[in-house]
Amino acid sequence: MATDSAPSSIEQAVEAFAAEVAYWRDVRGKSQRKLAEAMGFDPSYISHIESGRHRPTEDFARRADDVLNAGKAIWRRWREYDAARRHQGPQPPAREPRSPEPLTAPGASLLVEHDDAELRYVGGVYHLTMRRRLVNVGCEPISRFLMRISVDRYPGEPERSNQLYRAHPLTWQELGLTAWCGGEAMAWKAMHDRDAFKEIWLLFENDDGRFPLYPGETTWIQYAYTVGDDKWGPWFQRAVRLPTAHLSVRLVFPAELEPVVWGTETSMTAESVPLRTAISKQDEAGEQVFAWTTDDPPLHARYRLEWRFRSAARTEGGNVTAMRPSRRMRNLGIVQDGAPILRQAASPFDLPREADAARAAVDRLFAFLERITAVHVFGKGMGLAAPQIGIGRAVAIVQPADHTAEPIVLLNPRIVGQSEDTDERYEGCLSFFDVRGMVPRPLRLDVEHTSLTGERRTTTFERALARLVAHEIDHLHGHLYTDRMRPGVQTIPIEEYPGAGTAWTY
Repeated sequence: MATDSAPSSIEQAVEAFAAEVAYWRDVRGKSQRKLAEAMGFDPSYISHIESGRHRPTEDFARRADDVLNAGKAIWRRWREYDAARRHQGPQPPAREPRSPEPLTAPGASLLVEHDDAELRYVGGVYHLTMRRRLVNVGCEPISRFLMRISVDRYPGEPERSNQLYRAHPLTWQELGLTAWCGGEAMAWKAMHDRDAFKEIWLLFENDDGRFPLYPGETTWIQYAYTVGDDKWGPWFQRAVRLPTAHLSVRLVFPAELEPVVWGTETSMTAESVPLRTAISKQDEAGEQVFAWTTDDPPLHARYRLEWRFRSAARTEGGNVTAMRPSRRMRNLGIVQDGAPILRQAASPFDLPREADAARAAVDRLFAFLERITAVHVFGKGMGLAAPQIGIGRAVAIVQPADHTAEPIVLLNPRIVGQSEDTDERYEGCLSFFDVRGMVPRPLRLDVEHTSLTGERRTTTFERALARLVAHEIDHLHGHLYTDRMRPGVQTIPIEEYPGAGTAWTY
């Protein structure tokens, strides 16, 4: 478990920092080149940091934590390193930086003929089985293979995920890692053991002997482990780290959960885009199997599959329990009440200078809007503010009740006028969707907002739209609708709310 106490040595702190950077870069689907561009560093510097050749710096830690939205996890590793450095006092002249451990023996080289992954969800637990057909195309025997396990329970809420893993770190006992080569069990040893990230050498040996992979030989290796859905979020990522001829992925979910799956691809030269080929779906004896394959994937490409369960949260004792609305929104990536970002004022965009950043945030909001409206009907219209998807910037979108109408984009919105006439209606919020509350709002709002080109304009909203817009602007100021309720008025459970799915009437 990570703490703020000094590690036993500077070398351990450097390794911990390097592993943390590599973990968050992997979670965010960024290549070393893309991370370097975003941070303003040379790509080789990122490589040297992750290999331990360069010692971490305060500036690098701050930038990396910000760009990777790591919720201070990278910054915490810097503090551990700084504490270790201060604790040990002046150091002798630095030795030549050690090279990272090679993936295989010197001169050896691996080709993956087939990389196959199967992830099953049973009784609230994810069971992963990885199979790889390896070919030694080098000139030296191969005695070990490097594999990684990384989890992120709350994508888009790094601080919340970090808090979870600090309190309940991923353990070897719960993973139950097993590995095989042909008919032989493979021993293994940990290279990095972090709260939410493990890096492991699978060894071509066991207590009965050694069985290295010699030049020209081919073999299948297989390893498997389990992670509960209390620690594994609704995503699975494959990263291409060796030349690979064929890659395949299967996700197997209970049909009664009504799973929906989609995927994205990230390469060394491009940010996330939809998978180039479709994910297939088959029904098999009460299960739904989603399969995706690709040939000759480029090195360093990352393929990320994500999912949601539309009808139930999990199976408990063999019974499917109804999914609570708040859990459904959490599974879709909506930041939930209690996260600090919901109580912080969002930062405005400097437009037009930050037009690209604003456009990216708007695109992200629309992607979430599409995901959310696929699983819930919003008869009154709905809105979504950037802090609700983990982005602390002043932008929100509002979808009117008439779903044929274009969504409204609000950049740097500011209320500059409102009517004295008000009304009081029930409101809901995606960040605590299990309840509804009676909230008084003005019947008319005058809102000043900014275009991407930096032009200020004022728009008047009335009645239902005024209420939706006011709700989202509140989010950008760190307020929730419960702050607006009259003293003594309480929220009611969604089960007691009579107006679900219907529009407000005036």
